[in-house]
Amino acid sequence: MAKKRYISHNAMDKIMRAAGAHRVSDAAKEALAEVLEKHAMEIAAEASKFAQHAGRKTVTDKDITLAAEK
Repeated sequence: MAKKRYISHNAMDKIMRAAGAHRVSDAAKEALAEVLEKHAMEIAAEASKFAQHAGRKTVTDKDITLAAEK
């Protein structure tokens, strides 16, 4: 069974083309999605810790920003 992807190949294609790529392989889309999802999970986990530390259940944009800067 294939791993569930949160970011679509279509989104990866759009990002890569916006960055200047003329053609993008499916393997490249998959690789970028994997890297971005891993990084996003790390940021989300850290942001969740910030929210909990502040006594909140809701993660805010500020939590995300702080976590991304860390």
